[in-house]
Amino acid sequence: MRLIEVTFPDGDKVQPILKATLKTEPLDHRLTEPDAQGKRLLRLTFRDGDGQKAIDAVQAIMEGEQNWRLVVIPIEASVPRIDEDPDEATRKKRRLALREEMFQDIAKGAEINSDFLMLTALSTVVVVFGLSADNVAAVIGAMVIAPLLGPILAFSFGSALGDLPLMLKAARTAVTGLALGLALSFLVGLFYEPNLYSNELMSRTVVGPDSAALALAAGAAAALSIATGLPAALVGVMVAVALLPPASAAGLLAGSGSWDLAGRAALLLSINVVAVNLSALMVYYFKGVRPRTWLERRSAKRSVYVNAGVWITMILLLSALAAHFAATGGEVVQL
Repeated sequence: MRLIEVTFPDGDKVQPILKATLKTEPLDHRLTEPDAQGKRLLRLTFRDGDGQKAIDAVQAIMEGEQNWRLVVIPIEASVPRIDEDPDEATRKKRRLALREEMFQDIAKGAEINSDFLMLTALSTVVVVFGLSADNVAAVIGAMVIAPLLGPILAFSFGSALGDLPLMLKAARTAVTGLALGLALSFLVGLFYEPNLYSNELMSRTVVGPDSAALALAAGAAAALSIATGLPAALVGVMVAVALLPPASAAGLLAGSGSWDLAGRAALLLSINVVAVNLSALMVYYFKGVRPRTWLERRSAKRSVYVNAGVWITMILLLSALAAHFAATGGEVVQL
């Protein structure tokens, strides 16, 4: 369940807001009398997954107005217990997370700050030595702390909404994170000879259908966790599987002078980045993530088509390049 509270000035907007929100069939509602400041409070209670239409209705009515605010509050428990919605079809179609809730969570992951840079640097150092030492535990530990999930999801979410500022902000953060990982691992490679017999390291230089499948699944799982309001920690590790190790492997191998292997790791990284973005975008689209107004939806639809077309074209070209390398290069690792 969730509680939606709307504070707004008393006046001619009261009845339109009340009428519009009651059409969305809340479980309960309460409209207070004006307080000393001339403001009213409307409280609406909804089942999980409901409330988006009420929020959109209030925004449409109050657009251009000042001195009002809408907040969404999750409800941990309610007595007496609310029975399940008897309409099974409606329950299956319901999107569990509100657009505003998703935006609030995702926008934080698109920010570049000291914590993001520090976690990226630390996770890169751990994964570099973990890969070279063939230490699976170290690689997994690095992926747990890697903050690469945020900007990737933010870019796909911005694409689904046609939000160019969010897309640019997320792209800048993602590029900064990957560039930092590549640069640090490259510096390590200049002074530390990697172990070319390490299975963990060499597996990041092999590009195959399973690599793209893993990245597609990781991106879809991550986006689905956001769209349904589930914790994203575990799927964040999945995304880190597809991004951090190949990026660190590429930098480490390049720093040591193994440019052929580094190029293959970079190719794997490129395929994974494209696949994660494509699958996340498709999940947001098919889960019904849309802007509020018709004009914004038209722009968002165009954004989805353009981005999906670009990602699909890139993944086909990169996959063809990987197949060419596999056909002409024989075994990837020559020891």
